[in-house]
Amino acid sequence: MVDNPLRYQKKFQDDPNEPVEGEQALAPVWLHVHATAATLTCSCGAPGSEQEGWLLLQHPHQRQVKNQDKMRNFLSIVSWVWFYCSWTTHGEVFTSIGQMTDLIHTEKELVQSLREYIRAEEYKLAAVKNWASKLDALTQVSTSDPEGYLAHPVNAYKLMKRLNTEWPELESLVLQNPSDGFVANMSVHRQYFPDAEDQTGAAKALMRLQDTYQLDSEAFSKGKLPGVHSNAELTVDDCFDMGKTAYNDADYYHAVLWFQQSLKQLDGGEEAVVSKAEILDYLSYSVYQMGDLPRAVELTRRLVAVDPSHERAGGNLRYFELLLSKQLNEMNQAYQPASEESIQLGTYTRPKDHLPEREAYEALCRGEGVQMTKARQSRLFCRYQDGNRNPRLLLKPMKEEDEWDNPHIVRYLEMLSDIEIEKIKELAKPRVRPEVLASCFLLANCLFVYKILGFQHKNTFLCTLSLTLQLARATVRDPKTGVLTTANYRVSKSAWLEGEEDVVIDRVNQRIEDITGLTVETAELLQVANYGVGGQYEPHFDFSRKDEPDAFKRLGTGNRMATFLNYMSDVEAGGATVFPDFGAVIWPRKGTAVFWYNLFRSGEGDYRTRHAACPVLVGSKWVSNKWIHERGQEFRRPCGLTEVD
Repeated sequence: MVDNPLRYQKKFQDDPNEPVEGEQALAPVWLHVHATAATLTCSCGAPGSEQEGWLLLQHPHQRQVKNQDKMRNFLSIVSWVWFYCSWTTHGEVFTSIGQMTDLIHTEKELVQSLREYIRAEEYKLAAVKNWASKLDALTQVSTSDPEGYLAHPVNAYKLMKRLNTEWPELESLVLQNPSDGFVANMSVHRQYFPDAEDQTGAAKALMRLQDTYQLDSEAFSKGKLPGVHSNAELTVDDCFDMGKTAYNDADYYHAVLWFQQSLKQLDGGEEAVVSKAEILDYLSYSVYQMGDLPRAVELTRRLVAVDPSHERAGGNLRYFELLLSKQLNEMNQAYQPASEESIQLGTYTRPKDHLPEREAYEALCRGEGVQMTKARQSRLFCRYQDGNRNPRLLLKPMKEEDEWDNPHIVRYLEMLSDIEIEKIKELAKPRVRPEVLASCFLLANCLFVYKILGFQHKNTFLCTLSLTLQLARATVRDPKTGVLTTANYRVSKSAWLEGEEDVVIDRVNQRIEDITGLTVETAELLQVANYGVGGQYEPHFDFSRKDEPDAFKRLGTGNRMATFLNYMSDVEAGGATVFPDFGAVIWPRKGTAVFWYNLFRSGEGDYRTRHAACPVLVGSKWVSNKWIHERGQEFRRPCGLTEVD
């Protein structure tokens, strides 16, 4: 029996893919504009820029707010121990619905802590008010006739007592800070809060869904998604922030859509923090960047009307009018006012990107362009699969359905039970290393840290501790450098599970071997993935191509021969597996699995198997997959007579 090399080395965490293109820094561009007839310098600036007589086209810097909490010495020590227990848990939260569910419970804990703080403040205020009422009545009597009041020895004594004892007690009450518990609780939870990268990632995910499923900004802002009725709505400020996210990334196409939606809702009477002038400022400049000078002029005129003293509006208007006039003269056309229709999805053409099959891929995700003809459908069958009379499948053979004829893709029904699915998800979800968790248990039990930190119950504290690195951002292997890295075209979190971790994993691995007839001894570990907001995996190959000879060299198991993909959840909308080359769409069905060969029998790659995981529109998508390698299959799948057998 061949030893699994993965047992004796660090878990392999990736598959070969196109190299990740590095993000290029967006450097400011300075232009000096001269009129043709006279020497005229125009000043035009992007929102957030400075005017210095030069045209500055640059992106506004995001505001950075620094907020440092001052903790008592003991709480600082506790925070350090907490950091020791869970420092590895911070990651890109938006990439996994499974991890984001932990934030729901965290927020509930914080709300409870906030309510306790409010009750403490109310109790304190009530006590102070009670003191004030009594002393107000008392001073009215004493000040009406001070000498007469103090003539009574009891009153003189009580005055001494009040000023010596009771007023200091009141001072102590006023100086009490009921916020200590809430602040401590916030300090503990803050390390798990999403950061700016998460917010940006979630915003870009909405834009990705907007593009893939052709949804306009209003549909998102009103929570109107296909087949979903929800009260989740975006405010004017939410839409503006979405636009700012795109704007800061020089994505003016999406910036225009979201600034326009923000303006539309503001014009509709919604209250907002952002002003109309600020929205028009960003919108007009973004429209200009899209090359729509007439609309940029009209929007800037609106900006001047709203705020005549705006620092950029006048200069930008003159500049836009100058460019428009020059453009019309060159085209020998008369000026035509911009369309009064609001900007919508489709008003402008989306810029092309790195993916050549983008349109076909997204169409398939919407269920469009599927090449399932009647002739092809007539060649698809269902059958019982006993794994060539495998003893474990004789009494209960697998139900096998053809999903596609050529290349042959099959689906297995009832591949995983609900119990097995929940166990796999449990194993993949975060958990801390045993030795670290033991230290944290000891800390919680001996020092009652959970009470000090504002938790009501020890179990809540320990559950929060149980976040770990197990489910981490999915990465890909740069085929040129061999470096594992995250990529924008793969948005999910994944974990790798060994058969020794639990009997369920071992049983699933054996079942895959029984069904396919291929050994899993040289296969990679079972990979479990959970897709987050707009989670996707753009078109890619599972196997390594000829220009990537070293992709799996360190494994020593050859190329990825086949893919076995388990669907561990139903998805309400989106999340299909698509094959753009031949127009196939496979929809997730919980408990089922699909299987296909990536290589011909000759070992040559089948380039038709380039596939993608469509963005999840609504729901949480869980999958697990097994990549089966060439070594050990020599007598299980012999070579054919031709290169493409």
